Amino acid sequence: MSDRDPKFKSALWTNLHRFFGTKLSFSTEYHPQKDGLAERMIQTLEDMIRRFCAYGLKLKDSDGFTHYWCTLIPALELAYKTSIHSSTGQTLVMLEKGWNPRLPADTQRKDLI
Repeated sequence: MSDRDPKFKSALWTNLHRFFGTKLSFSTEYHPQKDGLAERMIQTLEDMIRRFCAYGLKLKDSDGFTHYWCTLIPALELAYKTSIHSSTGQTLVMLEKGWNPRLPADTQRKDLI
């Protein structure tokens, strides 16, 4: 779901979605509820990426360069998709697949083993 920003209507995005077999849906024009949800999601993802990048800065090599922060992106995706969202009270995985994955933290809980 995207707002109607012209950059998302470009040939690049059209071809990218065609390549991956996905469909980009646009919210109706001047629909503040959807615009607010999209903006909130973007804000959350930007905040998570900033935090992951800041953590990645601690992963500098001997020359002072950071090469490893991008390896943290799968963990970011897992954290986002397994967080309970305030608007639905569910995780995205539960909404998409109908079940929640077992997480490493779950192995610490005796009631789940």
